Amino acid sequence: MPILWLFVLVLALGLIGFVLGRMRALKDAHGDIRQLHSLPNYYGANVLFATLIPGFAVMVIWLIAQPMVVQSQVSSLIPERAYTDAGSLNLVMSDVRRVAEGLDVAVAEGAMSHEQARDIRTEFTDLRARLGAVGVALGSNVEPYVLQAAQKYRSLSNGGRWLMTALALGAAVLGFVLSYLRTNKHQRSRNSVEKVVLALLIGAASIAILTTLGIVLSLLSNTIEFFKLYPAKDFFFGLTWSPSFGGGSELGILPLFWGTFYISFIALAVAVPIGLFAAVYLSEYAGPKVRAIAKPLLEVLAGIPTIVYGLFALLTVGPLLVDLFGDGGALGVEWMKGGTAVMTAGLVMGVMLIPFVSSLSDDIINSVPQAMRDGSLGLGATKSETVKQVILPAALPGIVGAILLAASRAIGETMIVVLGAGAAARLSGNPFEAMTTVTAKIVSQLTGDADFASPEALVAFALGMTLFVITLGLNIFALYIVRKYREQYD
Repeated sequence: MPILWLFVLVLALGLIGFVLGRMRALKDAHGDIRQLHSLPNYYGANVLFATLIPGFAVMVIWLIAQPMVVQSQVSSLIPERAYTDAGSLNLVMSDVRRVAEGLDVAVAEGAMSHEQARDIRTEFTDLRARLGAVGVALGSNVEPYVLQAAQKYRSLSNGGRWLMTALALGAAVLGFVLSYLRTNKHQRSRNSVEKVVLALLIGAASIAILTTLGIVLSLLSNTIEFFKLYPAKDFFFGLTWSPSFGGGSELGILPLFWGTFYISFIALAVAVPIGLFAAVYLSEYAGPKVRAIAKPLLEVLAGIPTIVYGLFALLTVGPLLVDLFGDGGALGVEWMKGGTAVMTAGLVMGVMLIPFVSSLSDDIINSVPQAMRDGSLGLGATKSETVKQVILPAALPGIVGAILLAASRAIGETMIVVLGAGAAARLSGNPFEAMTTVTAKIVSQLTGDADFASPEALVAFALGMTLFVITLGLNIFALYIVRKYREQYD
């Protein structure tokens, strides 16, 4: 049975349990709600949760465990001559899954029967052509052991899916029956339901923490492997970035850090003044009608995909800067030799960050108590003096937090850098030269047929871990400042 159907079936059973549980409680109280320990909806919700939780729990556990079990059993059918390490075995298994999915598609479209998909052999038929006829493209001819493993994969997956359906429905029905039979007017359903809701809230709150922990653990293991192969001193203090998959790489991170912070500095130099002035205007000077139009239009910038900003940098801003600062440009100088440069990426990234700074700063300025404005104006200060000497100093901690959040966003940007700044890792003070950042090199090191046992590939995880620590520190510091500011005026 498809997962969606099973989900809908368990949900429908739970909703039926809600109605029947509520009716049973009212019937036991002879229709008098005052005789019930809890409100009628709590009794229905108790049966609902008792039905849904076991059924969905079986589904989730099965969906996590089944691929691992099937993988371990099917991989034993792959001969050792077909792979050299775990990475190549994963590539073979991806071919196995591709063939298995192709057989499922062929059966679903009637191109072959279940028996033919189970018994087909590469010696007697061109499987690649038959699957291609139903829209499943394979990169090469199917080896006999790949087809055998794919058939085993289909058999185990289909059998596991039906077993999961039986167990999930059985658990849901069992929970439904037990909770329904225990429903009576004296049952403390409210306590049970509120405990379940509390557990759901705790689980939702834990997702962010568990996600952060998962990110750290996934990066940490590969980072440790990298430092076993490459000296940490050369990585953190090296002045040259020159990876070579043939060996003899120089993987110093300082040129990448320089490009990252140089571009981020230019972006903040553009975004902070414009965003802050826009926030002051919208919060202190603009009327309600102007604010209702200008603020949403300004925040539209935050919804534009970064790839669009990258194309804007590549096709518009870069050529414009070359016309101004390039050979034979309008200013008569030759500072810029190509459209990709630090200045190109910094300017476009600054435009992207304007709504982050303006929106956060606007909310922070609006949270300054009106009494402070009235007191300043009452003492004879002008509007501009009040903004400069009262409102901005009071809102300064929150504004600093907004700037730090924008800085962490700039440090982690990739697409604008790839298209606007170039790919050269160098230490230079000229903003019109091409440079690159940490995030761009993470992409390049993991693109292509890289050997994950080599330092040239593992360095991407060390770069990611370093960048994660920096941006996490900035975010924590920014949130600390904003929280301290809010506590001051709440």
